Formats: sequence, C-alpha cells, structure tokens
Amino acid sequence: MLQPKRTKFRKAQKGRMKGISQRGNQLSNGMFGIKSLDSKFITSRQIEAARIAATRYMKREGQLWIKIFPDKPITKKPLEVRMGKGKGAPEYFVAVVKPGRIMFEIAGVPMDIAKEALRLAAQKLPVRTKFIIARDFQA
Repeated sequence: MLQPKRTKFRKAQKGRMKGISQRGNQLSNGMFGIKSLDSKFITSRQIEAARIAATRYMKREGQLWIKIFPDKPITKKPLEVRMGKGKGAPEYFVAVVKPGRIMFEIAGVPMDIAKEALRLAAQKLPVRTKFIIARDFQA
C-alpha cells in the first residue's frame, strides 16, 4: 500500500476540543461559580460582556474572578482576496473552553445575589452553564 508523500511544510490546524477540562475544573477563589457544560471558543468580547453584566448586578460589592483567558488568535483574510499568499492577520482572540471548566467565580456576596449575577453573565456566553457552590459554604 502506498503511503502519502510527506511534505516539508505542515498545514496549521485549528485543533480539536475533545474530552473534558483537565485543569480549572474546581473552585479555587470564590464560594460560587459557573461551570461550562459545552466546548466552544469564547471571544474576549463575550468574556467582557459577561463580566460587566455580573459586576453591574452585584453593584460592585464582593469580588469576581475570571478564570478563562483569550490566548488563541483567530486569523482571517480580508474580503475579496484570492487564495494563497499566506495566512491572514489575527482578527480576534478566543479562550478554548471545554466541559467542566470554571469560567467565573464570585465571593463576598449573598447566595441569591451571586446566583442572579452569574445567571446574567451566563446569558452573554455561547455555552450552557451550571451554577456551582463551594463544598465548605455555610448558608
């Protein structure tokens, strides 16, 4: 059987988001958090919109931690450009989120305020989420 000819240059791939999150799947700072149930790319704009929604509802009380960071550049070629001529320029940055990843954490506010603030933040994100509470939380 013939094997495919190996080329000198490898094609740049986007990567696959298989499996569950290996890191960042436990609450580390806050008492409450939201956990991702899907795998998706989350843009820096979506993260910022969620942050603003949560802090507005909390009236700047308590503390909010963002546990994801957009460090993957997504490139795009300009409109009406022919094929070839290399890779496009970076258009925006995304955070790769897998199921089980904690995205936001809150501390210093009552449970009902934290739950509503994180619900408003989750509405701004393209993934399904779950509200979680720390094991050592006393109501």
